Amino acid sequence: MLIINAIERKEKGKSASRRLRNKNYLPAIIYGNDINNISVSLDLNIIMNLQSNVDFYEQIITLILNGIERKVKVKEIQRHPFKTKITHIDFVMV
Repeated sequence: MLIINAIERKEKGKSASRRLRNKNYLPAIIYGNDINNISVSLDLNIIMNLQSNVDFYEQIITLILNGIERKVKVKEIQRHPFKTKITHIDFVMV
């Protein structure tokens, strides 16, 4: 099972996401039926290491946010057009 620590984001938008990426963090969002959308940031180095394994896309991932474990799956990944960097991830609650 994959476990990732997440930090809740207060600022949203293009400039806030750009500042996160400059600090080597990745903006992400968690969708679910019974919750409001949660904007989070993740450590980019950890995500780049995990995404090289196919299990990252198929397994249930545990995101730890404010001490609460949330079971999620990867819904969509946005990548830079010509670099190998990931720019945004969408997770969906399981």
